[in-house]
This record gives sequence, structure tokens and C-alpha cells, in this order.
Amino acid sequence: MPKQNELMDKAEDIADQVLRYTKHFLPHVARFCLISTFLEDGIRMWTQWNEQRDYMNVSWSCGAFLATVFVIVNMLGQLAGCIMVLIRQKVSIACGILFGIIALQTIAYSIIWDIKFLFRNMALAGGVLLLLAEDRNEGKSLFAGLPSTGDNNPKQYMQLSGRLLLVLMFITLLRFEVSIVQILQNLIGSALMICIAIGFKTKLSALVLVVWLTGLNVYFNAWWNIPDYRPMRDFLKYDFFQTMSVIGGLLFVVAYGPGGVSMDEHKKKW
Repeated sequence: MPKQNELMDKAEDIADQVLRYTKHFLPHVARFCLISTFLEDGIRMWTQWNEQRDYMNVSWSCGAFLATVFVIVNMLGQLAGCIMVLIRQKVSIACGILFGIIALQTIAYSIIWDIKFLFRNMALAGGVLLLLAEDRNEGKSLFAGLPSTGDNNPKQYMQLSGRLLLVLMFITLLRFEVSIVQILQNLIGSALMICIAIGFKTKLSALVLVVWLTGLNVYFNAWWNIPDYRPMRDFLKYDFFQTMSVIGGLLFVVAYGPGGVSMDEHKKKW
């Protein structure tokens, strides 16, 4: 047990050193990673205009006009939201737009019936929620008109909700295969997910998951190795950038911590 505690302390020291050297640019990297899936999808709406319009028309039999409106809303909404986030202007409005895009695509692409993609979309929403929390000012009371105790401001609950939604991404990565390597990966991944959800050793857990998820993303979603004419390229590209957005959400956790509603925060009061 003492050796385990010593190893954990060393790991936390390494995480603190990483944060110390990257604190000036880490939030910018997190922000760019987070909006990457919206940016890529907005550009795809432009470059694949006809394909997207025809897909919506065939799927919903809504006619060319409504299908075109869908493509325009997706393209302009995502690109405008991304630009607002990157230039740090009206970020709360930008987050509202991106939340709307997530909801719209969940219904339009029938993602609501596919548990894997639904969880991924919810994880993406968790990342946007963390972005919104980062933009919020501290110290606002959860209940308007009542004095704040410092423990109930909305930002803390946004951070909690964002963390809980982020871990849904990793549930989709669990594979129930009878092999020692896969079982070990599932156990370690589950332990890290629980740590992030409850806010225990949060920065270290999030940093490990960032490294792990980045490796899995580059290995399994290497869309650049697929020729342009193959449909698989678009599927892998979609997965790759959506995973990048979840990595961005985790980087926010690394940069700013879990927030007030967490075990790490409560340990400071013990």
C-alpha cells in the first residue's frame, strides 16, 4: 500500500509538471480540439453539399427545399459557432448554437436509436458544457436573489454534468472480448472513468485518458490512409474528429480541474 501511494504521488507530480509547462496554451489547444468536429462537419456540408442534401431528402422525404435548409443551417451554425469560440466572442451564444446542432443532428440522422452514437453525441455535448462552464464567471448563485455560499454556483454543476457526459465516450470503447489485454484495458478504462465522474485524482485521470484516447483515435480512425472514393473514409473521419472533441473536453478538465462538486475539492476541506 505505501508503494502504491508513492507511485500515485509520483504520477500526480508528473501531471502537475505537465500542467505547469502547458498552462498558458493548454486551454487554447482544448478549445480547438473541442470545436474540431463542428469545424470539419461544417466544411463537409459545403464540400459535399449535394450529397448531404440528397441524403436528407431520401431519408425524410422532406423535399429539396427543406433538405437544403437543413444543410445551410448545419453549415452556417457550426462554422459561426466555431469562429465565435476561437475568437472568444459571445461564447455562451456559440455554445447554445452548438448544442442546437447536436440536438438537430441527433434527430435528423436518427442517432437517437443508436446507443453507441447517442452516447458519443452526449459526450460531445458534455465537452461543450465544459466550454460553457469555462466561460462563466465564478461566484453566481444557483438561485437568483439568494446569497451565494460559494458551493452552489452554476459553473460547478456544469463542470460536474460535463464530466459525467464525457465518460460516455469511453463506454462505447469497451469491448467484451475474452482476452487478457482487452479485459485489462476495460478494467483500467472503467477505473479512470469512475475517477473522472466522481472527481477523484481528476487531473491525473483525465491526462491519462487523453493520452490513451489519442493513441486509440490515431490507430483506429486513420482516415488519411483511406482513398477518397471509399465511403469508409468519411465514417472514420467523423469518428476521428468527434473523438478529438471529447479529448478537448478532457483537456479542459486537466487545465481547470473538476470543479467544486468533486472529491478532490472536498478533500481540501478535510
